[in-house]
Amino acid sequence: MTTLLVTHSACLEHEMPPGHPECVDRLRAVLGALEAEEFALLQRAEAPRATREQIARVHPESHIELIEGSVPETGFRRIDADTAMSPGSLEAAYRAAGAVVHAVDEVMAGSVRNGFCAVRPPGHHAEPQTAMGFCLFNNIAIGALHARAVHGCERVAVIDFDVHHGNGTQAAFETDPSCLYISTHQWPLYPGTGRASEHGLGNIYNRCLPPGAGSTAFRSAISDAVIPAIEQFRPDFIFISAGFDAHIRDPLANLCLTEEDYGWVTAELMQAADKLCSGRVVSALEGGYDLEALAASARAHVKALMLAA
Repeated sequence: MTTLLVTHSACLEHEMPPGHPECVDRLRAVLGALEAEEFALLQRAEAPRATREQIARVHPESHIELIEGSVPETGFRRIDADTAMSPGSLEAAYRAAGAVVHAVDEVMAGSVRNGFCAVRPPGHHAEPQTAMGFCLFNNIAIGALHARAVHGCERVAVIDFDVHHGNGTQAAFETDPSCLYISTHQWPLYPGTGRASEHGLGNIYNRCLPPGAGSTAFRSAISDAVIPAIEQFRPDFIFISAGFDAHIRDPLANLCLTEEDYGWVTAELMQAADKLCSGRVVSALEGGYDLEALAASARAHVKALMLAA
């Protein structure tokens, strides 16, 4: 079996105001990197549109209606100080969530071993009733709850190595003991959540890294805390919020990881998945705002997924 790459051209039509870090070129950089010959064996698919039922497992109808009603005819409409919508944003958001759902379906069908969803807008800051932090719908949480509702995965885990804490995923999971959320992130930093003392029902694990932390601290957090927590939880499916903005070159934070760290952590998570859930892993793009670092990190991440497949 191989690795599935899911994307959609609509994700290139979601525009943010000029100068915004969450720009169309981010996805172009990732997709360009994955056109290299070493990725020729990737299975590629176009993301379907997520259904309202799939999105509603995470977001109430009022939130869906708010997002649908916020699409401007031209220009931009602000959701908050950091998040805006353009005429193409709604379709992109539906396709981004649909990509993760489709990847789950393909992994569960045995068609592929694992999957990477190269999509935008990102999702992990979107709380059930609040769009924020560049995010409209929580793509990874929608995919995780789809795995549980449709495919009978009783326990699902999300590992989030974006440099920013995924407050939206934590909010979606923190009262549901069948869902595990683990985040490694810089602290203090936006959005101000993700303290080590936040545990949910014992299913939330936040590993805070100080500004300037690099490979040693990150790899220790993964080996000493993240992998043991996953092994104790024993999920039926593992999801990865793959943000690459902890890279040393990234302009929005102050951690010092390299693309080698992203290849390493992906391999570690795949090894755990092999032992616990028959290698079932779906990853979705979150942050990463230096285009060169983003492309290199995504390349390392997907290469590790392919090696595990």
